[in-house]
Amino acid sequence: MKVPKLVLTDIDGVWTDGGMYYDQTGNEWKKFNTSDSAGILFCKKANIPVGIITGEDTEIVKRRSEKLKIDFLYQGISDKLTIAKEICKELQISLDDVAYIGDDLGDIELLSKVGISASPANAPEYIKSRVNFVTTKAGGEGAFREFVETILGEDFVLRLLC
Repeated sequence: MKVPKLVLTDIDGVWTDGGMYYDQTGNEWKKFNTSDSAGILFCKKANIPVGIITGEDTEIVKRRSEKLKIDFLYQGISDKLTIAKEICKELQISLDDVAYIGDDLGDIELLSKVGISASPANAPEYIKSRVNFVTTKAGGEGAFREFVETILGEDFVLRLLC
């Protein structure tokens, strides 16, 4: 597998378990697995930009993105392919240079156009059947980190850490 020049990801169902939690005062909560942060670290050490493209638009994702210094954040997006093409144009790369992980209907078009596609283990079968590989971990359980480790390769990741 060739190393990508850009890593893109969905959030809900990939970095989270896909649940939307609300307290009695209307606050929304999402649970992120800190293991996925290592995936960002590995990409940064490999000089691979990372982008989030999600259909939701929340302050929670914005804060997580800022904390991890994500290169590109697009929220409230229904046409993820168009955004990915715009990022590729800015970076002067093609969709074939992109690795993307997504888990649901809004991801199908982009998953079918990128060089490397993946989904978490708990994605629907009609998504898993369309991707290059399925992580062993479910969304919210470190699927993004596993995705990055897989596309970079274990030896590559270990060299980055030394």
